[in-house]
Amino acid sequence: KKFLHLILAIFAAVGAFTAVCIGQYEKVSSVSPEVRILPISEIREGMRGTARSVFHGDKSEEFQVEILGVLPNWIGPKQDMIVGRLSGANAERTFVFAGMSGSPVYVDGKLVGAISYNFPFAKEPICGITPFEQMQSVMEAAPERKLASTGDRTFAYSELNADVWKPVFKGIGSSAVASGFADDSRLSTIAGQTFKPIATPLTFAGVPQQVLDMLAPQFEAAGVLPVAVAGSPSGRMPVKQPTETTLLGGDSVVVHLSRGDIDIAAAGTVTLRDGDKIYAFGHPFFQLGTTNLPMSESHVITVVPNANNSFKLAVPDAMVGTISQDRATAIYGKLGQEPRMIPVKVRLTNSRGVTKELNFDSAIDSILTPLILNAGVSGILMSQERGLGESTIEVNGRIDMRGEQPFIINRRFAGQQAPIFASSAASIPLAALLRADFSGVDVTGITLDMKAVDGSKNAALERIALDRTQAHPGDTVEATVYERTDAGEQIVQKVPVTIPATAAAGQLTLTIGDGNAVQKESPLMQFTARSAADLISAYNKLKRSDRLYAVLTRTTIGLVIGSNEMPNVPPSMLATINNDRTAGGTRSSLQSILFENELPAGDYLVSGSQSLSIEVIR
Repeated sequence: KKFLHLILAIFAAVGAFTAVCIGQYEKVSSVSPEVRILPISEIREGMRGTARSVFHGDKSEEFQVEILGVLPNWIGPKQDMIVGRLSGANAERTFVFAGMSGSPVYVDGKLVGAISYNFPFAKEPICGITPFEQMQSVMEAAPERKLASTGDRTFAYSELNADVWKPVFKGIGSSAVASGFADDSRLSTIAGQTFKPIATPLTFAGVPQQVLDMLAPQFEAAGVLPVAVAGSPSGRMPVKQPTETTLLGGDSVVVHLSRGDIDIAAAGTVTLRDGDKIYAFGHPFFQLGTTNLPMSESHVITVVPNANNSFKLAVPDAMVGTISQDRATAIYGKLGQEPRMIPVKVRLTNSRGVTKELNFDSAIDSILTPLILNAGVSGILMSQERGLGESTIEVNGRIDMRGEQPFIINRRFAGQQAPIFASSAASIPLAALLRADFSGVDVTGITLDMKAVDGSKNAALERIALDRTQAHPGDTVEATVYERTDAGEQIVQKVPVTIPATAAAGQLTLTIGDGNAVQKESPLMQFTARSAADLISAYNKLKRSDRLYAVLTRTTIGLVIGSNEMPNVPPSMLATINNDRTAGGTRSSLQSILFENELPAGDYLVSGSQSLSIEVIR
């Protein structure tokens, strides 16, 4: 009887200990108890296991893995990496290939982690494996949605002008950063002697080669590999309801940046499906943090062996969910969730009078969306218009938002770089809006209508002349504007300027110039936006570089608060605002605008600026 009590006590103690262990496991892990994970603390050199990945079609195939050891803190602080050697017919034919990222590794039926790193130009299929513990822990600590900014944002008007096309990924993930030394260093010749994240193959459909050549260096700098053109079905598609066989460990998964006539998609491999949760890649995609990207099933046409970097050609299939996290050790998403996307419509009437239309849906991300829009607009321009030579392109359109006024886009560009500037006409204000991270921003659609003609319609503002230099308040002074086209033709334009009836006696300055030149002379070179409405209002009032403006100003003492100018401020108010106990929020203004007029659009884009003085007498 005592022996029986002892046995029962032992069983009770074991049961209690097991319950405590399970409870502790559940506190640190959201993975289902059915999923067996091999902790990195139990990994030993010489262990042998298997891995799964898709080499052809949509069925994953098994190959062998030998554990060679563990590199402590290699991925990051307290983030180790397991080193393994692959074997098997497929693995020895392709080695570690772009698109294998996320392939699950098992030892004794337990999940070890994801194949995610490789050596460039390696002579053996050596790989780096991200432990699944680290993939899971990063996702658990991540917020479900990106938090909106609560502060004000300061913008320069030059940021909102499509004057220069700037690389989106400049300085991010560059080879110099990844390898630890400059590109011209002698050490760069041994860049293959370090593990690097397996490149993510990025497929493009509907993007001309010229545009791909322009964008490819930016994507490569961010760790993705543009490899081929392989598109998905055009048009918007609903999310397919997942089944028991949807995106299992080892299956090929695609993350979309856009769908439709422009299709950009990245291929990788699923590490684990746990209920409706998907873990993949084992390294970051772009390391966007909290994001919202469409996730699809896919099938593989083939894996292309390559001396530099083998890669798989994957074709997207049905959309099945959303990727919500892009972190240092994995990407993470959920099945059945409908991703938010922006419908884009671009219409172009080319120089031959033929109209073409492009429709696609873009993923929503502050970094990627402007680049995708830029690619779409550049694509239709490059495919329908000349690649070399001068042209003139007019862009009209709008960026619609829920609960806000739209961005109104009305621009013209001329010259050899007109297609580049035109492709940025909408992406630049969109980038400013998304990066400001204002609360409640919901872009519902982008519509652009473009017209292109051959030849450059550029002209320069040569000089201006006044019919008189003295005037009374209420008088109208006539300015004559002389313009010279690139072909040498002179254009003369008469501009009436009315002196305000309330103008005090003294000296005024009349400036006639293009929008950029006039804006540069304005005190409002920068403004503070407290909301999306402020930013949209400021953009819609932005002076256009393809128009001439007549501006009458007087030297005065005033303030600029936010995007509003306050001229002729009383000294008492200046003293109150600019006291010794406060700083910031305001700037001094020395020019007060008395008269401003946008001149009617002509056939030519006139650039330049000229100024003359007018004396007001009473």
